Amino acid sequence: MSSPRRRIETDVMKLLMSDYEVTLVNDNMQEFYVRFPGPEDTPFAEGVWKVHVELPDQYPYKSPSIGFTNKIFHPNIDERSGSVCLDVINQTWSPMFDMINIFEVFLPQLLRYPNPTDPLNGEAAALMMRDPKTYEARVKDYVKRFASKEAYAAANDAAESDEDDDSSIESLSSGGEESDGGPDMDM
Repeated sequence: MSSPRRRIETDVMKLLMSDYEVTLVNDNMQEFYVRFPGPEDTPFAEGVWKVHVELPDQYPYKSPSIGFTNKIFHPNIDERSGSVCLDVINQTWSPMFDMINIFEVFLPQLLRYPNPTDPLNGEAAALMMRDPKTYEARVKDYVKRFASKEAYAAANDAAESDEDDDSSIESLSSGGEESDGGPDMDM
């Protein structure tokens, strides 16, 4: 059985060699950001999110923490912090999965099939159940305002400017104030 350290290196290298844009924080393989496009044929399709990932020392036996840094309107994602409803991935996480699974399976499924009966965003859940067309319009509005390619580029420009000023990269979050250094989702 390989060590958790080696598994972290292997999984992150696979992610770095994939089509995803990955930015390590301070050259640390246990903390990084991934540019994540919304899945096609969903109201999220035109969106691009910056997803913060932290791998615990016990990874892959313990699931990674993941959070959206730019705002998203979804029943199972907290609008302010970017955290995802814990049951979404925690119940299915296994050491057999790797980081590619998070971005090719788990997150696309979450966006494709929201569960309004287990909400972190009650407004999104109620709107989805009560008025699906208005829900979809609100999702598309958030995509345009916070996750369009232009909004993503502007957020990254702000982050680079903040880094030049020795400010924290976390300050680019459109989601609001995080007291613990950023949005997280324990999976």
